[in-house]
Amino acid sequence: MIETGEDYRDAVLSGQRWEKRRFAGCDFAEADLRGLRTQGCTFDDCDFTRTDFDASWHEASAFRSCTFDRTVLTSTKWNSCSLLGSSFVDCRLQGIRLVECDLSLAALSRARLLKLDLSGLRLREANLTEADLTGADLRKTDLTGARLQGAILNGADLRGAILDANALVQANLRGAQVDPETAVAYAAAHGLVVR
Repeated sequence: MIETGEDYRDAVLSGQRWEKRRFAGCDFAEADLRGLRTQGCTFDDCDFTRTDFDASWHEASAFRSCTFDRTVLTSTKWNSCSLLGSSFVDCRLQGIRLVECDLSLAALSRARLLKLDLSGLRLREANLTEADLTGADLRKTDLTGARLQGAILNGADLRGAILDANALVQANLRGAQVDPETAVAYAAAHGLVVR
């Protein structure tokens, strides 16, 4: 059964455990979801504006095309989750932990992702315009087609990451750690002839 268009605005749902629940177009704005545990749940086009997810845990759940605006995501854990096409605006992300998650098409422009472990994630075609990824761990992250115009990747670890030529030209990569293949691709993207 899918819960469609339900109003959970301002609801106090902290500490609950949800399994295989399905939500579509639901409003969770300003809800207290601290400590919530989800497993196998789906959320499609749900609004999490100013929602508090602090210390919540999500396993094999999908948050597709959801809105996270000024959402507290501090100390949350996401394992094998899909955040496909979701947008994140002015969210508190300190201590967020993402493992084997898909953030393809996610909107993370201007996000502060400093020193976060984003290794092995799928960020295909994600909007990371002007995002601050200083010191982030992006090893083996799939950034194919990601928009990195003005993104700051100073000191980021990009070894084994998949980047296209546009990303290598658009982002600020000063001090980033790269493997030889990425170094050659970077040189070629900047017009150097590598022989």
